[in-house]
Amino acid sequence: MSTALLTDMYELTMLQAALADGTAKRRSVFEIFGRSMPPSRRFGVVAGTGRFLEALENFHFEPEQLRFLSDQGIVDKATINYLENFHFDGNIYGYGEGECYFPGSPLLTVESDFAQACIIETMALSIFNHDCAVASAASRMTIAAHGRPCMDFGARRTHEDAAVSAARAAVVSGFTSTSDLEAGMRYGIRCVGTSAHAFTLLHDDERTAFDSQIASLGVGTTILVDTYDIARGVQRAVDAAKAAGGTLGAVRLDSGDLVAEAFKVRAQLDSLGCPDTKIVVTSDLDEYAIAALGAAPVDIYGVGTKLVTGSGVPTAALVYKMVERENSAGEMEKVAKKSSGGKSSVGGRKTAGRVIIDGSATEELLISALDPEAAEAELERNQARPLQVQLVENGQIIPEHYDDGALTRAAERHRAARAQLPYQAWRLSEGEIAIPTRRMDLDSRETKQG
Repeated sequence: MSTALLTDMYELTMLQAALADGTAKRRSVFEIFGRSMPPSRRFGVVAGTGRFLEALENFHFEPEQLRFLSDQGIVDKATINYLENFHFDGNIYGYGEGECYFPGSPLLTVESDFAQACIIETMALSIFNHDCAVASAASRMTIAAHGRPCMDFGARRTHEDAAVSAARAAVVSGFTSTSDLEAGMRYGIRCVGTSAHAFTLLHDDERTAFDSQIASLGVGTTILVDTYDIARGVQRAVDAAKAAGGTLGAVRLDSGDLVAEAFKVRAQLDSLGCPDTKIVVTSDLDEYAIAALGAAPVDIYGVGTKLVTGSGVPTAALVYKMVERENSAGEMEKVAKKSSGGKSSVGGRKTAGRVIIDGSATEELLISALDPEAAEAELERNQARPLQVQLVENGQIIPEHYDDGALTRAAERHRAARAQLPYQAWRLSEGEIAIPTRRMDLDSRETKQG
């Protein structure tokens, strides 16, 4: 399906004006970055790269889309003619998916003429703003879980398409599975599920419901035990599994004081000879609730609303800004927005690296230079690990960032990158950004912190 109209109208009206005045073909460099982070975020997580590349591959204008633009008078005939054969043929670089990022980090760098960079802006921002927000929240949740598995149960708590994207972003940050079948099919994520209270209520009594579930799904299934009385529910679930000739796989708790109930249920299961039966908890969990359950005998967390809504931060607040452009003399020059309202940007393409000392990250280093090779040499001189990789070369998507193994590699990248952050980065409390950012402009020889 074409993604070309997943864009704001003004992208195309700017294109029309630039085509008319002859500036549309000027070489340009745009960057996606965040100016700041909310107090509860000490780092962000890059997610959505694979989805962006898929959307870019499908960014072309179908005849019916062009008819719509023409019939609505949105753009003129010359612009329609340009869009008829549109194909992005520039270069795109970005932080590897799963990498951690900080204020100012160039998550995506787009090199092309102005026309091409302009009209993919909205699509790029909508994907990265959503997925980075979910992945950043998911990372805090997996930190709080201390190695216990986290499952995505958020499909019923957000837009149906957003649920699929959220499931993928959660896996980048360490979630192990999803309840959303479309996400499972599309991205190869393991699908999981339990049962609802409605299934128990459907039957004449609780034991009959449990017998039915086990008869159909086997003793390894997960039984929801809090429709009525939890202790009686646990007893009936265990009895139903034993009657079927096995040991119950898991019970799920979805209400009440989860910490207290987990301790009581664990003791009851052990007394009934079921030490291997796991306890799954749900019920509006976030990173703080998961942390509070850290001392409780919980085995698995199912997270819904707070995951798919970014746990209070539903957007990563990323922006897409021009940082270099070709001038009328045909030379590249740095450009930046200078605003008295506090929305200024920093000119010049940034080459990013992370300084690692004794295995721990100490700072983010952003080098601005009109000569990219000079910037890369400066990173090497500072012993900074390069953070950007090429995603698109002359319009061709590089397969490793988009293939079937890309999501697994992104999750591995995130584990490694997060492990390099200092201890304070893992705290859930509000506080300072995990590591400082140092900016160097090789053309002006200026260095700034922050």
